[in-house]
Amino acid sequence: MQRSALRFSNVVVDSPALILLKHGTKSLQSGSRQWTIQGGDAIAIAGGQSLDVSNHLSSAGLFEARWLVWDKAVVQRFEEAFPAAGRAMTGAVVLKQPSSEFLAATERAISAVCCPSDVPEPVALHRLTEVLVWLSLAGVKLSVPRALSTSAKLRGLFAGAPSEAWTISNVTARLAMSEATLRRRLSAEGTSFVDLLADVRMSLAMTLLQSTDRAVARIALDVGYESASRFAIRFRERFGFAPTAIRGHRRSGT
Repeated sequence: MQRSALRFSNVVVDSPALILLKHGTKSLQSGSRQWTIQGGDAIAIAGGQSLDVSNHLSSAGLFEARWLVWDKAVVQRFEEAFPAAGRAMTGAVVLKQPSSEFLAATERAISAVCCPSDVPEPVALHRLTEVLVWLSLAGVKLSVPRALSTSAKLRGLFAGAPSEAWTISNVTARLAMSEATLRRRLSAEGTSFVDLLADVRMSLAMTLLQSTDRAVARIALDVGYESASRFAIRFRERFGFAPTAIRGHRRSGT
């Protein structure tokens, strides 16, 4: 949820996702391609891409969206079970006002993810797969790359433990790779170890600010910053506004 209209640049979507927009307007842009959805619409997003995202409030001053993100293994199992489900999508696909049954299936899957203690894992996997079936019937086939880039591998490591004191030496040990090779590969992919770690932490912080009511200081700790003020500085450097702006709190004149 958001209480301010905001734009997020270069948001990396690592895994296939589905967004149900409840209130407001959302626009996504990748290069020359752009997609816009209104309240009641949905959009499927292919994993492994960077997007510029703009969220605007409804006439009632609300923005609310529900995200469902698939673990890559679940999507791969679906591809193996339904090889004729169609051609894998790229970019994003807008689903205008999907049916009530589609929405109900998606809400059941979201509930399984949000309340793991209440839903056995086999049932949760079934619900996630059911949504993939609904998408395939709409001509949308989510897929995952078979070979991950070095930066994607690191993003997965960092996202799993964002508060860990990551160093290039402990990462290279986990990847069985020399520091020189890691630096060279990241440079070829247009990033660096420090920038990648900071981006993963800031992206997770953005999600926590939108989806929880945790205090900013608590979120700073959750993503690896003992100093809330330093966290706020890095967040503003990354997105161009303070963490509190997501919840509708702005200093006068900003």
